Amino acid sequence: MSRLFWVSCFSCITSIALGDSNASWSLPQPTFGIDGSPLWNAGAWPPSNVGVPLVPQAADSELTDLLSQFNTSRIQNIIETLTNFGTRHTLSTQTDPTRGIGAARDWIAKEMRALAAPSNGSMVVTTPSYIQPVADRIPFPVNITNIVATIKGYGEPNRAYVVTGHYDSRRLDVMNYTGDAPGSDDNASGVAVVLEMARICATKQPYATMIFAAVAGEEQNLYGSNFLAQSLKNASVDVEANLNNDIVGTGSNEPYDPVNEHTIRLFGAGTNYLTNTSIADVMISIGGENDTPARNLGRFVQEVNEGAVASTDMQVALVYRADRFFRGGDHESFLSAGVSAVRFTEPNEDFRHQHQDPRVQDGTLYGDDMQFVDYDYTARVGRVNLAAMWSIANAPALPTDVTFDVIDLLNETQFYWQIQNSSLLQGYELVWRPSSQQQWTHSYYVGMVDQVTVNLSKDNVVFGLRAVGKNGKKSPAVFPLPDPAEYGPY
Repeated sequence: MSRLFWVSCFSCITSIALGDSNASWSLPQPTFGIDGSPLWNAGAWPPSNVGVPLVPQAADSELTDLLSQFNTSRIQNIIETLTNFGTRHTLSTQTDPTRGIGAARDWIAKEMRALAAPSNGSMVVTTPSYIQPVADRIPFPVNITNIVATIKGYGEPNRAYVVTGHYDSRRLDVMNYTGDAPGSDDNASGVAVVLEMARICATKQPYATMIFAAVAGEEQNLYGSNFLAQSLKNASVDVEANLNNDIVGTGSNEPYDPVNEHTIRLFGAGTNYLTNTSIADVMISIGGENDTPARNLGRFVQEVNEGAVASTDMQVALVYRADRFFRGGDHESFLSAGVSAVRFTEPNEDFRHQHQDPRVQDGTLYGDDMQFVDYDYTARVGRVNLAAMWSIANAPALPTDVTFDVIDLLNETQFYWQIQNSSLLQGYELVWRPSSQQQWTHSYYVGMVDQVTVNLSKDNVVFGLRAVGKNGKKSPAVFPLPDPAEYGPY
């Protein structure tokens, strides 16, 4: 389908917004353009004969096969089972076998162990926990338990990627832990994505480690994810990315259906979440505020999805924010630990069915119940996640010490980096885009070298460097910084 299709989609949106009852829809191809997201190969300026227009990484047969294994019925069963525990509030009972967060925890752990059974030990399930003392939204000490399934990489086991979804729920009053809080969309849907990804990958062997985690305590203050992120950091695990799924249960919400049903938002934080404030200051000073590790991870997810769109049937809409306005999520625990992290959330939330007490008021049904979840949509979101996670875990690690020369005023740009010691690595690729574009538009494969000079001005474009594997898979791009020997320490 032509990329110009988006022009007609935009016309449909405009028609609906203006009340044109004759507007009609056909399923949109997840490609970008008139709606504000990037067209691949966009950016005719600045002119250059360096490299080629960037083509998204294509899904190979192995990835296509994995994506085909998502089972909507299993997604539905997971969401319905978690909903039927009545409440999964972090402060709710942990001893009742059929109600409360303890029952949900035990069921998720049992499911994870069953999924790991065919792996012959390659997937290991643990339930790390701790006692959270009295704190914000915690009126009494409470046990916080995460359920974590880990598949160690065969090539680089200490390099890891984590997908998360919180399994606790809440009501209007976040301290009410006895009333029903079904939490079907927020966030049984995210847990369903995590569990289904774990099932599909259980018997596979990724190059780097993949971690699948259902975390608790999110609604009370991100307690479980913070515990997980800090535990991995304290164990010196090199976590390169976190994909967090929170409220991924439905795309069906006006005014732009059915586009919403095939769109997932991806939130990427800016420089305010960089733990090294000196680097943040440098990035801002040279116009790199939109090229944080989180936003380059978002570009990676979007590109990989574009290459696998025949299987995912989705588009990824990048949002340059850490989260929604005055909202937060478990990815922020990883960001605070210095990890690149992004959040998946449905495109247009229905707040009648989020953080609500189940009730009928003035003829309107409130409550986060499973009747408002689109299981097919959640499965599609899962495919987007798996495409990204499998691709990144089987690509080389991020390039390191990526810098550029700033000692002279030149219209060409010279880059330097460290060559990684990896049997998977084939070489490196420079990518760039006009500063007004969101996605990379051009690429230049430079091979197994540790420096390159290109006839492109750093004033006019934004650069990134990524590692290319012998299997064709590519890492997210790394934003180059000025050479500290020339610019000064940071």
